[in-house]
Amino acid sequence: MSETFKEVIVVEGNHDKARIHERFSEADVVITNGSEVPRETLDMLKHLNRQRGLILLLDPDGPGEKIRRLITDYVGNTKHVFIERRHCIDEKKKKVGIEHAELDVIETALLRYVMSNKAETFVTKQDLYDRRLIGFKDAKKRREHLCISLHIGMANGKTLLKKLNMFGIELEILDEVIS
Repeated sequence: MSETFKEVIVVEGNHDKARIHERFSEADVVITNGSEVPRETLDMLKHLNRQRGLILLLDPDGPGEKIRRLITDYVGNTKHVFIERRHCIDEKKKKVGIEHAELDVIETALLRYVMSNKAETFVTKQDLYDRRLIGFKDAKKRREHLCISLHIGMANGKTLLKKLNMFGIELEILDEVIS
């Protein structure tokens, strides 16, 4: 694959980095070494984000989301890539990680990243309620469909609201995906 990235790709561990390099050998990849990201790493990521930008490609689990929030809060706007959990499961050990995803899935996800945007509010809690995404029996199923379609990672109601606004997803796009 000849695709190169201006941005630096951020992953959790060495196995994730090796997996990325199987398809994108020239990509610059930084690892966080898990969820306790050292201050030095955060400072480096902040600098890299200013110079080149970051693409966060983290595991679709609780620790991965924690790292995503930590980095975004520290460095500011970044690009986010999400791969569905079902694509990241090691069938033998039942572990979840980017290193278990098929190369085609990783490639597709990286080439379709989403930019975070913390500045504006596009969607409100009432908007989610009006679209049956919170407060209804079928809300969880509707949220799952929406999150998969938008490639923003799974979310409960509160997290969905935060993600929709962080990624600048407007009501028109939300309505288009729901219908």
